[in-house]
This record gives sequence, C-alpha cells and structure tokens, in this order.
Amino acid sequence: MNICAPQLAELPPSCGFAVPTPRRQRVLAVGVIGPGRVGSALLEQLRAAQPRLARDSGLELKLCGVVASKRMWLDCDDAELNGRHGGAQIWRPNDLDAFAEHVRGNDGRHALLIDCSANDDVAAHYPRWLAAGLHVVTPNKLAGSGPLARWQAIRAACASGARFRYEATVCAGLPVVQTLRDLLDTGDALLAVEGMFSGTLAWLCNRHDGRQPFSALVREAHALGYTEPDPRDDLSGLDVARKLVILAREAGWPLSLEDVDLQGLVPSALAALSLDDFMQRLDELDAPMAAKLAEAHADGGVLRHVAHLDRHGHASVRLIVLPATHAFAHTRLTDNIVQFTTRRYCDNPLSVQGPGAGPEVTAAGVFTDLLRIAESLEARA
Repeated sequence: MNICAPQLAELPPSCGFAVPTPRRQRVLAVGVIGPGRVGSALLEQLRAAQPRLARDSGLELKLCGVVASKRMWLDCDDAELNGRHGGAQIWRPNDLDAFAEHVRGNDGRHALLIDCSANDDVAAHYPRWLAAGLHVVTPNKLAGSGPLARWQAIRAACASGARFRYEATVCAGLPVVQTLRDLLDTGDALLAVEGMFSGTLAWLCNRHDGRQPFSALVREAHALGYTEPDPRDDLSGLDVARKLVILAREAGWPLSLEDVDLQGLVPSALAALSLDDFMQRLDELDAPMAAKLAEAHADGGVLRHVAHLDRHGHASVRLIVLPATHAFAHTRLTDNIVQFTTRRYCDNPLSVQGPGAGPEVTAAGVFTDLLRIAESLEARA
C-alpha cells in the first residue's frame, strides 16, 4: 500500500507551515531618574539591548528623558539623547512633574519611569505617577521601607492598572522579591525569612578571622569601594533592615523600620562624629569585634551579619554566631543569601544566593523588571 504525502498547500496550520503573522511592534516610553552608577549602567544596558529587543521581541524602548539632581534632558530637545545623555547640549532645570508628563505624552502610549535616585522626595511621587497610569520600576529602598501609609498609597494607586516593580531593592539583581511573590501567588505560606543582605558586611565577616584588626578590614573595604562613602551606612545595619521590611510587606505583614530589633556595629560614641573623625577612631571597633570573634571560635562557629523575620512578624538584624555547618557559613566574598521557610519548604528552606551588590547586577535587576512589565503590554497603533 502506498501512502502519498499531501501537497504542502493542503497541510493544516497545525503542521507548522502556516504563513507567520508579522509581529506588531510594542513601544514603551522610558524616563530614567538618577543617572548615577546604577542609572548609568542601566542606560548602557538599555542602549545595547534596543536592537535585539526590537528584532526578537517586537519591543521598541524609547528613551524620552533623563533627570539628574538639578537638571534634566528631554528627547524633544536632543534627538540623540539615548547616545549621549550626559553630554546633551540642551538641558532644563529639574522638574519631576513636567518630566513625568513628558514621558507619558498625550498619545495613549505605554510609559514607564525608572527611579535610580535613592531619594525620598522622588519616592513620594510614586502614588501620583501610578494613579496617572505610569509604570514605575526602582531599586530605591525608601519607598518599600518608608512610611507604611505611603507604601499602602503606592499599592492602592496600582489599581489604575499601572505596575510597580522593585526587585533590585533587595539583593540587587538576585530574584528574591519575585521568588517570594511566586511562592505566595501559588498558595504557599511564608513562615520565616533569614538572610545575609549586605555584601559589605558579608565580605567583612568572611575576612574577619583574627589575623587583621577589624578596623584594617573596614579601611580596605572602603578603599576598594565595597562600602558606602561613609562606612557607618553599612555598619549600622539600617540598609539591611530596610530590605527585611520590604520582604515582610511583600508577604503582607505591616512591618515598619521601628519594629526591627536593629543592633548595629557602630557604638553611639562614634555615630555622631564627622566622617574624618570616625575614620581616625575606627580602631575603637577592634576590641568588641575581637571579643565577638573569640566567642564564635569558642563555640566552633562563625560570625555572620543576619536579618531574621519569624512567623509572628518579629524582625531582627544583628551580628550572630552560627554553627560551621550552617549554609551562611559557606558564602563567598560579597555574596548575599536569602532563605525562605514556607509551608512547602519547611524542612529544607528555599535559598537564593549570589552577588548582591554592584551597579551592573543592580541595573540588570531593574532591566528585568522593565521587561516583565513590557511582556504584559499590548501593541498600540
């Protein structure tokens, strides 16, 4: 018996020979606030990705403007803005409301603002921008960990259909917030969060083995650019507390910074000094840190700076001794690590680990949020 193949023209579309339908182009107008280290890295990533996204995903990213601390550049003033935002010939005084209106336009286009400023005044604009239909993406922790009423206003403003994403506020480019969101959205229940959220403090703990004074390590980290310009911003643990608050709120717990039991590494006598005076007296940290290290060695453990949130909403950030078998004892360099204990992941917590600092990985986390929003957009004529 002979079986003849049908003519290609007679094949049903399910056989894979259907003529492809041209992809409709989606346009996303983008405005960037804060062209600092992270913002500049993001602009470079956006510029490099534009041709590929347009070709492979049908997504056109249109950079409409950049806002710095005192000035802004708009594409209507400089058609080559995307290629030279820092050297644009025409600039205007900073005006966030006018900037947002320019990015949104009046043609019904999709528009998104990216805030890389770490500025509380900028975060205060989020509810109004979202309510007006502008999507907002940010690595700025001040929105998610600031006043609870403002956080609630931000979430309420999303009822307009605008999206607010902030993956890079916790552990830079690591998928921490999204992992927690996925767990909750699929019906899991969060029981506890524990993590090392500071790359700086992770590096200091990894290097603090007694062979050098702790102050020498802080000075080295400062010289390498691992710390903030004022190392007390890292040593205080406040930044870690902010990240813990963000995760708690993501899980639906109305936690605020003042609810966190925060034990920093800077004694009160050094906290109020000028930066120069603090750096000169940095060796006053050596004795207490040496004592903590001796305690850890006596117990056969290691020192780690850990944030913890339990099922009752109790939150703490402090330097603790962990057994040498603990997962946090084996982190490398500036690694961040987060463990989620949930109803499903109860006996063996779900871990997310990797580099949690640096402008490139932070910018990549912001870019990922932008793409997640873009995936949901419809093509508009």
